Amino acid sequence: MAVSAAQTATSGLFAQIQQLQAQRNADQAEQRARTLLEKARQAQTVADRAQESARSLKVESNQAQSDAGRARQGLAARESISQLQSGFADLREQVASVTSPVETPAAVVSAAPVVNAFGQETGTLVNVTA
Repeated sequence: MAVSAAQTATSGLFAQIQQLQAQRNADQAEQRARTLLEKARQAQTVADRAQESARSLKVESNQAQSDAGRARQGLAARESISQLQSGFADLREQVASVTSPVETPAAVVSAAPVVNAFGQETGTLVNVTA
């Protein structure tokens, strides 16, 4: 019976060791689970901040696109105005050329003395050229 009692004691001790090992494994697994859960929470916080940052950047990007569109429209309007002003200037020149009086050359009057056959001046010759 001594062997049997020793075996029973050994098997009881072995069962206790297994129990302690199982308890230690469970404790370690729980600690690892808590650590991983905390890391997951931290990662979720980082992801939430990144998502909020992405939303904010998208809003800023949309605003910049809108500003760029308005700037392009303003540029197109300025170009149209410039072309319109150029057209008005050309039209003013055309109107001015049509409505300005036509200058007629003044009659050229030249008075040259008339000399007779004896070399005497007898009068003046008037040349009227129009």
